Amino acid sequence: MRRYGKHTDEDDVRVRPSRKGNRPRSTIRPKHEDAADGMVLTVDRGRLTCLVEDRVVIAMKARELGRKAAVVGDRVALVGDLSGRKDTLARIVRIADRTSVLRRTADDDDPFERVVVANADQLAIVTALADPEPRPRLIDRCLVAAYDGGLEPLLVLTKSDLAPPDKLLELYGDLDIPYVVTSREELENRDAADQVREQLDGKITAFVGHSGVGKTTLVNALVPEERRRSTGHVNAVTGRGRHTTTSALALPLTESDGWVVDTPGVRSFGLAHIDPSRVIHAFPDLEPGTEGCPRACSHDEPDCALDEWVATGHADPARLYSLRRLLATRERREGD
Repeated sequence: MRRYGKHTDEDDVRVRPSRKGNRPRSTIRPKHEDAADGMVLTVDRGRLTCLVEDRVVIAMKARELGRKAAVVGDRVALVGDLSGRKDTLARIVRIADRTSVLRRTADDDDPFERVVVANADQLAIVTALADPEPRPRLIDRCLVAAYDGGLEPLLVLTKSDLAPPDKLLELYGDLDIPYVVTSREELENRDAADQVREQLDGKITAFVGHSGVGKTTLVNALVPEERRRSTGHVNAVTGRGRHTTTSALALPLTESDGWVVDTPGVRSFGLAHIDPSRVIHAFPDLEPGTEGCPRACSHDEPDCALDEWVATGHADPARLYSLRRLLATRERREGD
């Protein structure tokens, strides 16, 4: 027997109460229109340290965000206790669209990418000129990740008191990458820190480099009041540095309007997630020449239109060589 007429209203429908006495679940999520804007400074085991106005707030991710994770540099919206007092906890309810993303994989066979930092303007690739020896393949990989993620690269060469920078700079001269050369003595006297700071002013810069190259020492010179517990030393047997930074951390620059993001030292930089077709965007002088390329061209094959583009004088041959060297990096191991 029909209980209700044809024109029933939602108010006429009886809802059976839950046996547990709680309210029925709803798929309608709150809009959190009063949420405060913040920036993620670091992430540690599910707890995110955020800057909200001038306060440091500890937060966790809201359940409605699902698998979407917030990383250092993310712009987020927070609700809850935003006082920043001890033992208080806020909640991240939204993550804004990212303007840039620095990603890496554990190795070239790993299909799972890891976001290192979001919304950075610049990637500072820190490389020692000696002790440990420079690794151009690792630099190339970092450059590919920067170009793919929308970051401008910056070369920071350390320990110039142990070896001259000329040979390494010549290798990257055709890419027109800005660079800074530093020494241990200059870092102690803050001269080199001031040179680097000029390149960082008004930008969010992620620092990346192999362990032992002096990356954290440089960050400590730029942000002396946020010194890390220790600065590692290079292992005399293996030539590799000990990790002194265990998680990415965003720090405000001293005497400057900018941020640095110190990241853990890397032993490898996988590029399994990189689409080679996006690397060409970092070469505006070569990109128009790809219009005549065959579909899915690797830009390093007999039918590539870039050869004719360069031969007719539209671009420097050295630039095409640099592009192909970077693209080939994805197919080579860093130690090759």
